[in-house]
Amino acid sequence: MATGEMKIVEEPKKVLTMHPKKFALWLFMASVLMLFASWTSAYIVRQAEGNWVFFELPVLFYYSTAIIVISSVTMQLGYWAAKRNQFDKVRSLVLATTILGVLFLAGQVMGWAQLVGNSIYFVGNPSGSFVYVITGVHGLHILSAIIFLLVVLNSASKKRIHSGNLAQMEMCTTYWHFLGFLWVYLFIFMLINR
Repeated sequence: MATGEMKIVEEPKKVLTMHPKKFALWLFMASVLMLFASWTSAYIVRQAEGNWVFFELPVLFYYSTAIIVISSVTMQLGYWAAKRNQFDKVRSLVLATTILGVLFLAGQVMGWAQLVGNSIYFVGNPSGSFVYVITGVHGLHILSAIIFLLVVLNSASKKRIHSGNLAQMEMCTTYWHFLGFLWVYLFIFMLINR
């Protein structure tokens, strides 16, 4: 190389990284979203074919919707408390979210009892079958999130969740908000297309 020549050196590009468990959670949520999108699409297609029983959704589904929205608020407040190392607040808010999640599930089960009381069964007309499948599978995801909340509650009780270690809390918060948003979408969808 001759003197005075300049050598151009490229700066290494920054690699975008994501915690592997967070990435797995996002993939899982995307697959859940596709599952429910396919069911709601099938719902519309099947409804258009006729022989569809129209019925009112259980009143308890309205209460369940309010509960899941409130639980999203308590979960977000818990996350913010974790960022500020407010250990007691994190525990109490995650516990409140867990209790609200259990209440949501109880409301769904009692809503099913209301459906049965109105002669809407799982077997029979597809309109009832869709409601049971959609709410039941969503309920199973809520159950999985409640288990996740209990794991986070255990970690919070041991002060393992703090401003320097938020991955578990972030993942649980993201999953809980996702399920809350998903329920609100499903509820509005079923109200419009009953």
